[in-house]
Amino acid sequence: MGIRQKLLSFLFSQLILVLMVSNHSNAMGLKLGYYHKTCPNAESIISKTTYRFISRAPTLAAPLLRMHFHDCFVRGCDGSVLLNSTKTNISEKDANPNQSLRGYHVIDAVKSAVEEACPGVVSCADILALVARDSVSMIHGPYWKVPLGRRDGRVSILNEVFAELPAPFANITQLKQMFAAKGLNTKDLAVLSGGHTIGTSHCLGFTNRLYNFTGKGDTDPSMDPNYIVKLKQKCKPRDTTTLVEMDPGSFKTFDDAYYTLVAKRRGLFQSDSALLDDPETKAYVILQASTHGSTFAKDFAESMVKMGQVGVLTGNQGEIRKHCALVN
Repeated sequence: MGIRQKLLSFLFSQLILVLMVSNHSNAMGLKLGYYHKTCPNAESIISKTTYRFISRAPTLAAPLLRMHFHDCFVRGCDGSVLLNSTKTNISEKDANPNQSLRGYHVIDAVKSAVEEACPGVVSCADILALVARDSVSMIHGPYWKVPLGRRDGRVSILNEVFAELPAPFANITQLKQMFAAKGLNTKDLAVLSGGHTIGTSHCLGFTNRLYNFTGKGDTDPSMDPNYIVKLKQKCKPRDTTTLVEMDPGSFKTFDDAYYTLVAKRRGLFQSDSALLDDPETKAYVILQASTHGSTFAKDFAESMVKMGQVGVLTGNQGEIRKHCALVN
């Protein structure tokens, strides 16, 4: 093999290596205290502004946490879920699974407070990661340190949501594959599903389990029949407006009750029940249900840090948006 071929072969192998580690190395570009010099009060401004909203409306915590999750699973944690549609493009925000997200006004208020202090420094992607963390900790959930330095993406495409975001109807095989594609393992799946301890869902997310599970007017056999009776009282077959608590009785508090419900076959979504269909996720559900969530808070914090590093843009990639709903 001549020197030229050797060089080309070497360069090609290096390129493959770069592509393999780019996701990981970008995450390495994030660090704690990233704005320490450029905007020293950023985290405190974000926390105070978030508290102003969560203290008055604690139910906003759940959609803000989900917003971060929905952002990270499509194009990585780049703030693409925050972008408005334009005349030529329908964005992620308008995809069906994102229609139930609320709290964009919180992100906008936080961004304008931060811009006032340090114009053009803090990204919307970082703001979303911090607001999600602060919201959870403000409703008695865990607190975790968020590595920062994400840049904002310039692209947001509706159809990518359906391909990338795990659906409430997903089975355990699909869920594990979708998480693995983001560098998240089976334990992360079991842990992050625990985010359903807060929030509500429209009946549409689970009525197929109550009325027409296999197209024969039947119910989902993996759901507790007594719970089905209760849910039928709240949700009629074509109900698109009623909201149901994901974790009845403590849907405003971040706790471990979700796992007790799933263990009793009372998870609201198929994707919740699916956790009982895999030995590792089932063992995690049983562990938390039987020990009052002994490791859940610590595990959730760790998995959130990991999820917050999925596909991030760093360095000179992307931009720092002036307004979170619009590219510069």
